[in-house]
Amino acid sequence: MALSLPGERSLAAATPANPVRTLVAFLARQIARRRQRKALSSLLELDSARLRDLGVTRSDILEAMRAEKGRSAGMVLNAARARSARS
Repeated sequence: MALSLPGERSLAAATPANPVRTLVAFLARQIARRRQRKALSSLLELDSARLRDLGVTRSDILEAMRAEKGRSAGMVLNAARARSARS
């Protein structure tokens, strides 16, 4: 049996071919996104003074809800809190 280095294998060889596992992973991602949307929506219900205490604004929360794949909602809110702490 020959050993192969990680760089010698194609990525397709490492991709799982189990459709059930793929479906479960997809459903888990959708559930996590829904929970995150609900949590962010509940933040929008807070008054401005409470949000200011948390170090965020309504526009920060809306930006977090529209966050792209490369940037998570948590990253957006953490950056907003850091900006708020500096000023």
